[in-house]
Amino acid sequence: MTAPPRIERAGDADLAFLAMDRGPVPEHLGVVLVLDRPLTPAACARLLGDRAGRVPRLRQRLVRTPPGCGAPIWADDETFDPWRHLEITGCPAPGDDRALVDAVLPWVMRPLPRDRPLWRAVLIGGLPGGRCALALIAHHAISDGLGGLAVLGLLADGAAPAAVAPALPRAGTRALAADAWRSRFAGLRSAPDRARRLRTAMAAGGGVHPVRVQACSLVRVTGARRRAVVVRAPLSALRESAHRHDGGVNAALLVAVSTAVGRLLERRGETIGAVAIAVPVGTPRAPGTAAGNAVSPLVVRVPTAGPWAQRLTRVAADVRRRRAAAAGPAPITVAGGAFRLFSALGGYRWYMTHQRRLHTLVSHVRGPAGPVRLGGAVVRDMIPLVTGGASNVTVLFLALAYLDTLTVTVIADPDRCPDLDLLARLLADELTALSRVTIGPSEQDLPP
Repeated sequence: MTAPPRIERAGDADLAFLAMDRGPVPEHLGVVLVLDRPLTPAACARLLGDRAGRVPRLRQRLVRTPPGCGAPIWADDETFDPWRHLEITGCPAPGDDRALVDAVLPWVMRPLPRDRPLWRAVLIGGLPGGRCALALIAHHAISDGLGGLAVLGLLADGAAPAAVAPALPRAGTRALAADAWRSRFAGLRSAPDRARRLRTAMAAGGGVHPVRVQACSLVRVTGARRRAVVVRAPLSALRESAHRHDGGVNAALLVAVSTAVGRLLERRGETIGAVAIAVPVGTPRAPGTAAGNAVSPLVVRVPTAGPWAQRLTRVAADVRRRRAAAAGPAPITVAGGAFRLFSALGGYRWYMTHQRRLHTLVSHVRGPAGPVRLGGAVVRDMIPLVTGGASNVTVLFLALAYLDTLTVTVIADPDRCPDLDLLARLLADELTALSRVTIGPSEQDLPP
């Protein structure tokens, strides 16, 4: 007998991010790779076409099924062509971080066509010293930040050979309908477990009825524009300083963000005692998994003032204590079809523009341990980017550790945060000062 065709449906997380993608700001994330030598467009297209075979999602698109046949399926794009995913642009003078992110961000904000795999690459020329940059941009339906780095690892030179995934044959209507009914019955059987997991996932984010955050200008409905500023800090020095106080880079980053945000608000004539920060927590992945979404939000309240060492120790302990509760499926995933219906009716967008659960989001991802090469060029720098979607969170912080540098991209709606450059300088000052701290937890705090 012939084996039935393998059917790979979009998962709950994939569908959730597609359902959330409504309005002028898409649910995209990306990374800018600064290379030490130029790549020609032809060489870049060949590279992407060759290595996309290592990551099935880069060659698959979502296909809707006939009525009654269940959720969309991932199917191989029979017309896959890397040139359909590659854009070419230049970096305006002087070719620094600001010019580079200004050149890339419009491509991150541009919707991805749904008739092909949900990603694009942008080759940027014109950087000083004969360098170039390659931006890799994907829809959140393909992957979260952790999965995106796994994808990058498979695209890089010298990556362990990966077996090319077999093509997914198109299943007939009868097979799709039968598979859909099996999925529905499985969903009914798992309903009690879903309810339990939903309660756990919600608890990590503050519960069903969270304590309302203190009102301030950080929480205002955002518009259609985004701007990004890059901040860097010495990674090993920051880590060493944090370890002296039983913390890590993530805890130090949270304290630095809260202090910088507090000082920005003071400049605006506002005062808050603590910043409520959403921290994405990764869920363990199956070996070899390079796509998919496996993060859940943990909301941490970080004081804006007080002895730095005490705050870091307290924040690190709080995150360690609550991480296990957050290391599971996100609420949007567990809620499944109910969440997608809620989003389709505009409920999620309404909630995110009215929420009082958090002030901002800080995502910290550990990059590759050593230098990465792509097409023979050395990746000298990695700059993370994310759009953030429609919400009332005016500022986001995205951090990536690579080659002993912590690169933090501060992304904001410039109409709601016109003092973004000031915030970036305040954050840079905090990270620099924290990386030099040698005092003990009972001694003085950093100078104002």
